[in-house]
Amino acid sequence: MKIYTRTGDHGTTGLFGGGRVAKTHGRIAAYGTVDEVNSFVGLALAHLPEGERAAPLRRILVDIQADLFVLGADLATPFDSKAEVPRVTREHVARLEREIDQLEEDLESLKRFILPGGSQAGATLHVARTVCRRAERLVLKAAVEDEVNADSAVYLNRLSDLLFVAARWTNKLEGTEESAWVPEK
Repeated sequence: MKIYTRTGDHGTTGLFGGGRVAKTHGRIAAYGTVDEVNSFVGLALAHLPEGERAAPLRRILVDIQADLFVLGADLATPFDSKAEVPRVTREHVARLEREIDQLEEDLESLKRFILPGGSQAGATLHVARTVCRRAERLVLKAAVEDEVNADSAVYLNRLSDLLFVAARWTNKLEGTEESAWVPEK
């Protein structure tokens, strides 16, 4: 099987289960941005330190990457499609909430806004968080055009929270100080 099909050369792409839409369709923008989040999560994994100390976060991020493939397939498959794909559910959201709570146990509570940055892994997780917020907005926009799984936007909302906490957790793990935002007076 070749990587190129030439079927998208005229500005359309196929949905799971048949049907073609413009590559500019909201559904395509949403799952394309979910793929972008997944790539940044992979980059963060590549920058995480090796060893047992980072193992809990590594496991969480690997699970998230699998979830993001489910979410991409979910968004690429209209509800009336003949294709059956797994869908993101409230259980995915609940797992993220448990993982946020687990990571936060190791962190001091926030008293100020912090600037994104820190270690390479921490800064990459901050980038993943901001792209995740964009993906959430695009899913909500796509839902205006077409019926999409409502749990997908909820999942992305909670995932952005987890990525923020994961960035803080990683920076603490690596001994990188968080920079507080101090507004000018």
